[in-house]
Amino acid sequence: MRAATGERRLVRGSGGRLWRLPGTVDLSPLHGAPWPRLLSRLLLQRGVRSLEQARALIDTPAAPGRPADLPQIDRAVARLASACEGAEHVAVFGDYDVDGLTSTAILVETLSALGARPLAYLPHRTREGYGPNAAAIQELARRGASLLVTADCGTSAVDEVAQAHALGMETVILDHHAIPRELPPAIAIVNPRLDSATEGTEPAACGIAYAVAHRLHEKLGAPYDPDPHQALAALGTICDLAPLVGANRDLVRSGLAALGRSRRPGLHALAEIAGSSLQESTADLCGWVLGPRLNAAGRMEHPQLALDLLLAPGPAEAEPLARRLEELNARRRSETQEAREHLAALLDEEERAAPLLIAASPAIAAGLAGPLASRLVDDHGRPAIVIHLSDGAGRASCRSIPGFDITELLGRHGDLFLSYGGHRAAAGFSIDERRLPELRRRLIADAADRLDPEMLTPTIEVDAALPLHDVTPQLLGWLDRLAPHGTGNPIPTFVAPKVRVASARSIGRDGSHLRFTARSGGASWRAIAFGKAEHEVPPGTPADLVYRFRADRRSGELELDVLDLRPSRVGHPPPARET
Repeated sequence: MRAATGERRLVRGSGGRLWRLPGTVDLSPLHGAPWPRLLSRLLLQRGVRSLEQARALIDTPAAPGRPADLPQIDRAVARLASACEGAEHVAVFGDYDVDGLTSTAILVETLSALGARPLAYLPHRTREGYGPNAAAIQELARRGASLLVTADCGTSAVDEVAQAHALGMETVILDHHAIPRELPPAIAIVNPRLDSATEGTEPAACGIAYAVAHRLHEKLGAPYDPDPHQALAALGTICDLAPLVGANRDLVRSGLAALGRSRRPGLHALAEIAGSSLQESTADLCGWVLGPRLNAAGRMEHPQLALDLLLAPGPAEAEPLARRLEELNARRRSETQEAREHLAALLDEEERAAPLLIAASPAIAAGLAGPLASRLVDDHGRPAIVIHLSDGAGRASCRSIPGFDITELLGRHGDLFLSYGGHRAAAGFSIDERRLPELRRRLIADAADRLDPEMLTPTIEVDAALPLHDVTPQLLGWLDRLAPHGTGNPIPTFVAPKVRVASARSIGRDGSHLRFTARSGGASWRAIAFGKAEHEVPPGTPADLVYRFRADRRSGELELDVLDLRPSRVGHPPPARET
């Protein structure tokens, strides 16, 4: 989370976008640090207040020890230990996204290793929707389950848990979604949101599953190699956009190292077919390579394909599954582009200017609603809801902007929905199609009361000025130590003034990206500006760039990821730099 600095000021970028330039920062709390002043600025802007805190953040951590306490975890572990000792059939009901898949895989492997007989169940996104449902619970009871464990769902499943109990199944809930007014009658609900002290640092469901697996081995006195499950927890945490601060960040750092050592055949096959390698073991590998392909199973076919890949015992089983996920991901990308064009036609100018974007259509596939809502947020800088309509009902995915809790919005109008749930940045609901006009009216009015115009103006938060000729290998080495980046620990963003743009050209399937060379004071960098081809700076014109560093996924070469650029202007000097 960015800490307050001196007064920040806004300057106009391209296409109506604003740059929020930082003011002065008091560096005295980190006086005497052995790193550049720029790094101290970045650390202080991320909430660090002492040299001790700074070293904990940038030094290589020891492997995480015993996971921290979570609400009701001891109750959950005690019941699971009994199930293992009694060789019970344990139903593990997961979710179709990467967090749910990795949580389910961790639990299935743990229970199987410790003597229980796990029965994994993942719902079909379109036919069943999110969370436990009556038909699935009846099927699991028929198959002999005496215990139901939910992974990344269940906190709102009051009726379904009651049904499970009526059928002879006790229930343990492992989840991180919002807490409803009424909780289900489970033996244990291990949800960090039951403890307000974890707000802003809560683990994803995979982190909860890892903590349970660790504690369960400990309780039963069984040896435990945490590496395989730390790798899965890192993957799920990154893909679910959980806060990368505190214990979460330590788990992800150790988990990425474990991912680089992983012998899991499914992940190796998936990385290889995408032209990557697990040895890269970065947040980008998880978020941009592995994650979308695992998610494609649930979006386009059935999530069981992805779970089978994660649990595959060898290459012979993993490779065909990896090829199938690659095909589904290619189809997802193609259909997403078609759906984006359809969405553009659905929203008129007045609707695009609303504080909350709502689009509903039977032509929108249920599995694509989430990515489409994210694209609307990126394109328009405001919360968005995309609804798949079918058989008189709507299934929606919601995405939000910083500072606006989308699940709280739904909660204020809970009477509209057949079901709903989620967290601050992402949520979902189902609704009777006849109530859509009321939904639009009430939610847009509510958002208008709580979102001021500045929140709805696309704004880039700039950390510091960093002219390209001041970039050195030593400085880049220090910046690397701030990784991994994600929610709560953003990638450092810089402004470089008066850069010479050379060899600019449009690239990409639709020619929307700008590839160029950026030159300043003898320094020369390859640069890419995604979606900025129309803002090309005339050759020879000095330009101001807002940029981050990125590694090209194919060559590995470090280059500039230019978030915005404009011809240099008189009267808008960049902030003072720290080097």
